[in-house]
Amino acid sequence: MTQLLRVQNFNVSSDGIGAGEHQSLESPFGLDPGKMFAWAGATASWPMRTDPGGSRGLDDYFTRDYARNIGAEIMGRNKFGPQRGPWNNLEWRGWWGDEPPFRTPVFVMTHHERPSFTLSDTTFHFVDGEPAGVLERAREAAQGKDVRLGGGVTTIREFLDADLVDTMHVAVSPVKLGSGLRLWESPDELLDRFHLEVVPSPSGVAHHLFWRK
Repeated sequence: MTQLLRVQNFNVSSDGIGAGEHQSLESPFGLDPGKMFAWAGATASWPMRTDPGGSRGLDDYFTRDYARNIGAEIMGRNKFGPQRGPWNNLEWRGWWGDEPPFRTPVFVMTHHERPSFTLSDTTFHFVDGEPAGVLERAREAAQGKDVRLGGGVTTIREFLDADLVDTMHVAVSPVKLGSGLRLWESPDELLDRFHLEVVPSPSGVAHHLFWRK
């Protein structure tokens, strides 16, 4: 069975922006993510939920599906943390505390490698390489399961440009940001390689589902 490379639950604004330009420790997305991610945080299956309740239905289906058949994740260094250049603080181990939500091997793409480490059931590996080579390592670690491409924007564009992405779920929120890191000018840009179905949600989010032609 083919191991897919899947983008899941990736969020952009109505003008295609997935992150602001000035990430920091206090602002991981370089912008206030509240309106963009409100749909996911409101669901019953949101993995960081600490209280009972939450919505069911379409949005909950996507948050519940996040880990299904995923054996490894690839992310860019910007998703791991705000540091740039050589690592100057090896004690800081990402945004997620002692219980990262990935629960698989995670391959962080960076030009500055560092030793792997494990937090709970997530192991982070820091790799320098081209998308195809990193994907090969992730597929091996996934042991037959699919690989999730976690972002951010620059990393997803890099794998799209290398024609390695098999499926994508992009949630487009009804907010306009104007500037930042843009996934697309229009989702129609991808229709030469992907089928697209758009499913509107009562939350106001439009779920864009892409699969390779």
